Amino acid sequence: MPALRQFVKGNICKIDNFLYCGGMGEKPVTQAKQRLLERIKRAGSATTSELAREQGLTNVAVRQHLRALEANGLVEQKTLAAGGRGRPAMHWSLTALASSLFPDRHAELAVGLIRALGNAVGEEGLQRVIDERATEQVSAYAQLIPSPPASLRVRVEALANQRTAEGYMAEVVAEGDESYLLTEHHCPICDAAKTCMGLCTAELDVFRRALGSGVHVERVKHLLTGDSCCTYRIHQE
Repeated sequence: MPALRQFVKGNICKIDNFLYCGGMGEKPVTQAKQRLLERIKRAGSATTSELAREQGLTNVAVRQHLRALEANGLVEQKTLAAGGRGRPAMHWSLTALASSLFPDRHAELAVGLIRALGNAVGEEGLQRVIDERATEQVSAYAQLIPSPPASLRVRVEALANQRTAEGYMAEVVAEGDESYLLTEHHCPICDAAKTCMGLCTAELDVFRRALGSGVHVERVKHLLTGDSCCTYRIHQE
């Protein structure tokens, strides 16, 4: 399950208010490390000495915490020119990955925009927007999914890898000769899809168009109907 491992590696999960890094069994981000992350977030960047002084810790202790966070891809060092004389100072700043540790209201915004768009242009207008997005997805996938004569398996796995990169935690399981199950264990647009089922319909159409003619795609499990995941059966017609 390479696509599944690709999603899990580097992913951050929030469990019972403890932040776990990597999803691979590392120790949780302690409260001391959380305070350092929050302080760097507020300041933009900070030196080890500044963090130690503000947190009431020794430079050695702070450095150990920062090295652990750096190993998990949450912070990085940058050299900034000193304000006056002296050597350039090493500052710690957050990585893009660390953003997932802080509140995110993208889902709420997406749902609000979908509702407002539907009210403004009506259901037909909203459907045209969804169709246009689907066309853009197909064009993007065409750059990533090999065309025939590449085997169906190669094409389905390429699709799964891209869906995993988009956050869907996808994997492919062979059912038989030229028949595969593509399962998405996570839906990063679930709130939006609940508000607009047209997104799910469009997704099915995107898969069919992206995999090429002569390929049958059907959804056999659907998260929004009570299943634990979305699964598609894909085979040659």
